[in-house]
Amino acid sequence: MAVDRVEHDGGDEGFENEVASKERRKVNARRQAQRSVWFWLGMIGLVGWSVAVPTVLGVAVGVWIDRTWPSGVSWTLMLLVIGAVLGSLSAWYWVHKESRRRDSPRSPRGRTRTHE
Repeated sequence: MAVDRVEHDGGDEGFENEVASKERRKVNARRQAQRSVWFWLGMIGLVGWSVAVPTVLGVAVGVWIDRTWPSGVSWTLMLLVIGAVLGSLSAWYWVHKESRRRDSPRSPRGRTRTHE
């Protein structure tokens, strides 16, 4: 089997950067392949529950306040919006954390690699 040699004008540093780049792509591809449909369904479930629970709790507390202390202000509506906003921020945090963890290069032990 013949091996093609590629000439690099950047010397050893350019070659090392190219190899490191290809390694990162390969590791990311393998990591993506390991994530099954169940992982993504779980992520959707996490996002859904992160939004639904604070929203429902806000509605429940709002209804209780409106029935206990009637006023001209709808606590149910205000706490529904506050719960939805807090739930959306929580879901964004988890998705952002997962995508940042997925995109960062990691060593086999799970620590972030440092360039020497």
